[in-house]
Amino acid sequence: MGGDSSEDFTNHFDDGDGSPGKIKVLEIGENELLAAREALSESRAREEAIEKERDKLLEELARAEVKQQEYMAAIMHDKELAVAELEAAKALFHQKLQESVEEKFNLESRLVLAKQDAVELAVQVEKLAEIAFQQATSHILEDAQLRVSAAETSAAEAAYQIEEQIRIATEGTIVSIVKQSKDAIEKTLAVAQAAGDHTEKLMAAFTDYLNPLEEIVSIKSQNVKLQDAVTDLESQLLGSKNEIGRLKLELEQTMQRANAYELQARNAEKEVHDFQESTRKAVLQQEEEVRILLEKVKKDSVDKRKAASKAFKVELETIKAAVEAAKEAARSKDEAYMRRCEALQRSLKAAEATSETWRRRAEMAESLLLKQVPLSERDEDAIYVVNGGRIDLLMDDDSQKWKLLSDGPRREIPDWMARQIRSIRPKFPPRKTGLPEARFSNFKTLELPIPDEVWSIAQEKTKEDDTLVEHVMEKEIIEKKRKALERALQRKTIKWQRTPEETKLEPGTGTGREIVFQGFNWESWRRKWYLELAPKAADLSRCGITAVWFPPPTESVAPQGYMPSDLYNLNSAYGSWEELKYCIEEMHNQDLLALGDVVLNHRCAHKQSPNGVWNIFGGRLAWGPEAIVCDDPNFQGRGNPSSGDIFHAAPNIDHSQDFVRRDIKEWLNWLRNDIGFDGWRLDFVRGFSGGYVKEYVEASNPAFAIGEYWDSLAYEGGNLCYNQDSHRQRIVNWINATGGTSSAFDVTTKGILHSALHNQYWRLIDPQGKPTGVMGWWPSRAVTFLENHDTGSTQGHWPFPREKLTQGYAYILTHPGTPVVFYDHFYDFGIRDTITELIEARRRGGIHCRSPIKIYHAHNDGYVAKIGDTLVVKLGHFDWNPSKEVDLDGSWQKFVDKGIDYQLWLRQ
Repeated sequence: MGGDSSEDFTNHFDDGDGSPGKIKVLEIGENELLAAREALSESRAREEAIEKERDKLLEELARAEVKQQEYMAAIMHDKELAVAELEAAKALFHQKLQESVEEKFNLESRLVLAKQDAVELAVQVEKLAEIAFQQATSHILEDAQLRVSAAETSAAEAAYQIEEQIRIATEGTIVSIVKQSKDAIEKTLAVAQAAGDHTEKLMAAFTDYLNPLEEIVSIKSQNVKLQDAVTDLESQLLGSKNEIGRLKLELEQTMQRANAYELQARNAEKEVHDFQESTRKAVLQQEEEVRILLEKVKKDSVDKRKAASKAFKVELETIKAAVEAAKEAARSKDEAYMRRCEALQRSLKAAEATSETWRRRAEMAESLLLKQVPLSERDEDAIYVVNGGRIDLLMDDDSQKWKLLSDGPRREIPDWMARQIRSIRPKFPPRKTGLPEARFSNFKTLELPIPDEVWSIAQEKTKEDDTLVEHVMEKEIIEKKRKALERALQRKTIKWQRTPEETKLEPGTGTGREIVFQGFNWESWRRKWYLELAPKAADLSRCGITAVWFPPPTESVAPQGYMPSDLYNLNSAYGSWEELKYCIEEMHNQDLLALGDVVLNHRCAHKQSPNGVWNIFGGRLAWGPEAIVCDDPNFQGRGNPSSGDIFHAAPNIDHSQDFVRRDIKEWLNWLRNDIGFDGWRLDFVRGFSGGYVKEYVEASNPAFAIGEYWDSLAYEGGNLCYNQDSHRQRIVNWINATGGTSSAFDVTTKGILHSALHNQYWRLIDPQGKPTGVMGWWPSRAVTFLENHDTGSTQGHWPFPREKLTQGYAYILTHPGTPVVFYDHFYDFGIRDTITELIEARRRGGIHCRSPIKIYHAHNDGYVAKIGDTLVVKLGHFDWNPSKEVDLDGSWQKFVDKGIDYQLWLRQ
């Protein structure tokens, strides 16, 4: 070895057994670790400041959301007030218009009746006057003609005049008729008087000239008769005058009544016209006021909406800018911290390399000391150097220390240092040569640690209180929260913007590729179930599950949740509402849908009525007996009759009531938007019409909805009937009543599988060559399952044969429809890997709820079917493979082989 190497060895050996040098190195490492810890403390303080700033940003975001909700609530309130005022104005206008129309109709009816009465009365008066006049004048004319026979010409002329006057009088008014009749009668009397005088003159003439006795006697007798006729005529004329006076009085009264009726009719027409005019003006005024009010409301609404939108956009931009700033600050801090960590790692690696170098040098020095060879001149020099302190010179300079740690082993010794070392060599006494071997035996060898005992950063394990580990964990937590905040902000932004491109899932089928996991059993309420279920989200997502069915979340009389009371109280036996939201968030973080189990058919009351019946509800939905169907025999409901079957254990809700449906829709939207549920499992849907389910689904817009329509299958002599069409038809009818907005559990397929898997595979095909359950008629709405909390678990009402579970899952996970995996089977029965393998086969085969199916064989020995174009399944001990099927083309590779249970092939 050269001189430099010897100097290295002696410099290291100057410290005796090497412990002081090691202590100094360790001190340097401790100082460095202290500095690193101070740097980490400083970074941690900055991290806490950033955390506080992030919390402030989250609070500002929460306040922004609250303000947005307040703005939206104010806008909706103003809109409702405007609509209510408009509806009230419209109702008042229609009411007044209806009243005016009715009053106008009544007045017109009264006017028509008055006119009819007046016309009838006038006609009657005219008829009476005509009859009376005819009777009076006829008697007068007849008597005048009979009694004035002597003056025939004058009487005829007078009669003609009377008739002419009567004709003229009938054409005039009744007053003129009476006057003319009176004049005619007087003229007739005058003519009769003249005729009498003339007769007397003739009688006198005859008496004077002829004086026959008999003629005189006859003329006198005629004169007497004529006088009697005149007297009778006068008496009749007086009676006619009296009758005419009476008729004239009646006619005047009739005319007065007619005038009064006409005046009333005119007044009524005027009032109707005035009322119509005032009504028209009032209506026009009201319409103008309503129009102005609507314009004002619209303008205010638009202004408020614009202001709210502007404020929200400003706040959203502010929050986004703050989030971006926080991201940038966190990123900068992370980069700085990573640079520090890298520098620290480089320093640690350099220290480790230096330690390794010194260790090798110490071993070489030890081997050199153990050699028993004569010392040369160079070795003697090395002895002096060992006693001299070159290492002390190096270690006294802090810059040399850091250089040693950072650059590793030293380079070649420069000339100036070599000269300095040679200059101090005479200060040390010369080494004696030829010493006995016993002197060498007193030297102690260096006791260096073995390589496994030397500290190495590569072998260092993390400690619980290690600052670096804590910082990394905090960084991961902050990153996780940041991503959750970004997802929440993105969901809120999409929800507020309501973009038309927003993807909407079909509630009856979801994406069509859903695999539902029932995340509880009948006994899950005994533990803090939400906290147990949340950590399983990642495992479920890895295994291919897409949706998790949660237990009923509301407060319930029964701990399992199916006897709900206060719907808005989510503190149940499964956990608190905070734990529920945490569990749902964990599902969402793994892209899993959360399906809430909602009980809408019945609800348990909080109070008793005065009759002692439990039918008074409490909580936010404080309904009364009017919310209960009237044909519920146990709870004295005052609602309408039930639209389905009665559930006798609790009051059955009357869904025909508008306020009940309104409250339920509001509650479902609260669960959807505030709590985080994505869809529904609807309990006991046989209790109410599927039309109400359609209304609830359309109002809450779930990603997926399943109805539990439970009905008994057909049995004969204790054995299951082959034909189950009536059973699946009832389920299909309910789905059709919902308008296809909800799926339903395929109870028919479950019941058939109980018997079919016991070497009765012929039950799996119907006469049309299709599957025998709901899957065969409406596969996209069929939710297939083997067990749930009712049929299995500790209840065991209808357990699936345990030895056939894997075969049953092989059937439902490879066939169309939406399969459900039960919690107990997945985590407690030891078939998790089997179910995961079948889910993977379904994924590789591209099977979905509408996949076509062709059944090749279904008999006692087995069952063979092709689903879609890429997967073939065989159940049973039937000796078959794709090469034996003539109608099955293509190349197939076996994916799963479980012997006589089932086998799966995928198209290559």
